Amino acid sequence: MSDKIALITGGSRGLGRNAALKLAEKGVDVIITWRQDEREAEAVVAAMQACGRRAAALQLDVADVQRFGDFVARLQETLQNGWRQSRIDYLLNNAGVGLYGAFAETTEAQFDTLMLTHFKGPFFLTQRLLPLINDGGRILNVSSGLARFSQPGYAAYASMKGAMEVLTRYQARELGARGITVNILAPGAIETDFGGGSVRDNPEINAWIASQTALGRAGLPDDIGYAVAALFSDETRWITAQRIEASGGMFL
Repeated sequence: MSDKIALITGGSRGLGRNAALKLAEKGVDVIITWRQDEREAEAVVAAMQACGRRAAALQLDVADVQRFGDFVARLQETLQNGWRQSRIDYLLNNAGVGLYGAFAETTEAQFDTLMLTHFKGPFFLTQRLLPLINDGGRILNVSSGLARFSQPGYAAYASMKGAMEVLTRYQARELGARGITVNILAPGAIETDFGGGSVRDNPEINAWIASQTALGRAGLPDDIGYAVAALFSDETRWITAQRIEASGGMFL
């Protein structure tokens, strides 16, 4: 995996941060994007550089489709200045936001925020980035266990993830001629600050999840970071158009 460059959206915190660090440990250079906290992003860059890798951070709001052209231009400049390269090898569409509410109470504004962030944004950002992805590269989208099983309060969020799962198959079919694989990773309940950090911080919720999981615990960020690194490795080059759930066997 050496001499490869990955782009991770939402890589300044949570699962994106962990994936960036795991890829750096595997010898991949990484460019992450951040939306609000530049200091968090720079700390991740420093940690990747401590692994001996080149790294950079760029601001991006994946819900702001109109500014993707500007982002791609900044990415091209970063690649040229930092790597003397014009393309990337791996794309992880990770950026997300957690907005939850009962179906009957979900507002149009909440729906639109989720749609822009989790479906329209990744759809058109990936489209914009296609000329910058090397033939034989990898695209990894992110879904959720909630697209397989149902829990009250997640109707809109899970619907966007379901849309991404369908899109992944179409992307794999249409980009296969370039040797690009496209898969989608579906984490289960993970101990992060996502969605208010309830899985990590609420012992009762954590214990209930553990009781519903075959491997007997809630997921950890490392579980997902390692899965990302594996799906970007040469050993998984023949896997494409697949939904891979990393949930420890939740709700079997």
